[in-house]
Amino acid sequence: MKHKKIIFAGIISLLILAGCGTKTNESSATNDSKRLEVVATNSIIADMVKEVGKNKVSVHSIVPVGTDPHEYEPLPEDTKKASAADVVFYNGLNLETGNGWFNKLMETANKKEDKDYFAVSKEVEPIHLTSNSKQEDPHAWLDISNGILYVKQIQSVLSKKDPDNQAEYKKNAEAYIKKLEELDKSAKEEFADIPSEKKLLVTSEGAFKYFSKAYDLTAAYIWEINTESQGTPDQMKQIVEKVRDSKVPSLFVETSVDKRSMERLSKEVDLPIYSDLYTDSLAKKGESGDSYYKMMKWNLDKIHKGLMK
Repeated sequence: MKHKKIIFAGIISLLILAGCGTKTNESSATNDSKRLEVVATNSIIADMVKEVGKNKVSVHSIVPVGTDPHEYEPLPEDTKKASAADVVFYNGLNLETGNGWFNKLMETANKKEDKDYFAVSKEVEPIHLTSNSKQEDPHAWLDISNGILYVKQIQSVLSKKDPDNQAEYKKNAEAYIKKLEELDKSAKEEFADIPSEKKLLVTSEGAFKYFSKAYDLTAAYIWEINTESQGTPDQMKQIVEKVRDSKVPSLFVETSVDKRSMERLSKEVDLPIYSDLYTDSLAKKGESGDSYYKMMKWNLDKIHKGLMK
């Protein structure tokens, strides 16, 4: 009889534990379902959203790591994610408009501007492309002070979409901004040491105008923007002359472009390509540059060292 009571008690205990486990799983699922569903157009913006939202958001990046966002073709999964999203963040400033893919995606997903999708560059003072003064240069995030404006815009939108967690978004954003401000300040102090005759930043695409303005350099490049022709004879002639007229010690090439034009330039002017730089995408997870903070630190460190040679 005692054995039967013990067995019965054991069964009851197991049922109670199973019930608790079910409740825990249900609670977890409920918590997950409460997270804001966020879509970002590229990995850099997606990383910023994760820093501000932490475990209160679920983030999908449309353009994969290592892919040029200027002229992207969305996949069916992107359309599905965008349609279901609580909020969509895009860069703006002429980045996602190369073939109109973003506007088409928002139309298909039935999303409305400033209601469902928002430009993180809203407060940025734009620099215009030199080849067409009416077009804005999209690469504002390469100046950390603009990256901070992106973060503030993300915080503002998330707080409005999810007011119950606005205090947490504010706390996360403030901590992140402080970290970025410290990196920006130390970089400006370091870059002041570069001799003026070496302050020429040579890259493939003209993506470093904001960066160069922030850190007192002159931007030089083979082509203006990735939606244009790349490495034409006229472009190569102009950049060769500019480099030869300077005392710049190193060249740089972006991770998201075809390296052959820069390799031709390197051979022509007899200067080394010192390092790869991150522009339109983060690095793959686990590699140097796999977050916005890390990509900017990588760029700052490599450019400073390359120009100080």
